Amino acid sequence: MTTSAAPLFLDDFDGSRQLLRRELRRRRCALTPRQRQAASKRLCRWLRRLPEVQRARRVALYVPNDGEIDPTPLIDWLRRRGARVHLPVLRPLSRNRLWFVHYHAGTPMVANRFGIPEPQTRHGAHRARRLPAWALDLILLPLVGFDDAGQRMGMGGGFYDRTLAFTRHPGPRPRLIGLAHECQRVEALPVEPWDVPLDAIVSDTRVVRP
Repeated sequence: MTTSAAPLFLDDFDGSRQLLRRELRRRRCALTPRQRQAASKRLCRWLRRLPEVQRARRVALYVPNDGEIDPTPLIDWLRRRGARVHLPVLRPLSRNRLWFVHYHAGTPMVANRFGIPEPQTRHGAHRARRLPAWALDLILLPLVGFDDAGQRMGMGGGFYDRTLAFTRHPGPRPRLIGLAHECQRVEALPVEPWDVPLDAIVSDTRVVRP
């Protein structure tokens, strides 16, 4: 059982990214728990094959929310390979930006204002427990939509785009891989000026290289 579906067209929504985003979220939320679990397993099999993932020792991923495809089964595999796992945290006193906090079994977790589990802010405030985005080797980030050219659509809050804007300039940067269910594929997405380019997009059925 796969989570594939016919790709959508932006023109079908009169060019409205907001309406398209709503439909793509509806699609992923309509998946059954069994479909989501199977998709997560296929996703992680794809990820384990990628050289960017195999080489990475400082990895950020996310706890799924709102029907997002789940990368968390990858955590134990990463740790066995000697990698440290980090989770995004809404950065306090900073508009729509993220921290990346080291995560382990004893990390105190809370629900943020969107209801997403994340390491407790006071815990993550200690510099020894978090890394700046540029110091990570790899960031796995959730998508709302993607196309075969490697363009992406996020949730619209701009958290990752603002946090990762530095990747447009020379200097150290992590590899960026977007994750999504195959049913979130769109025939073509426009490129917005603020969109941070990805190195790859992985669904439960394919790897897309821009």
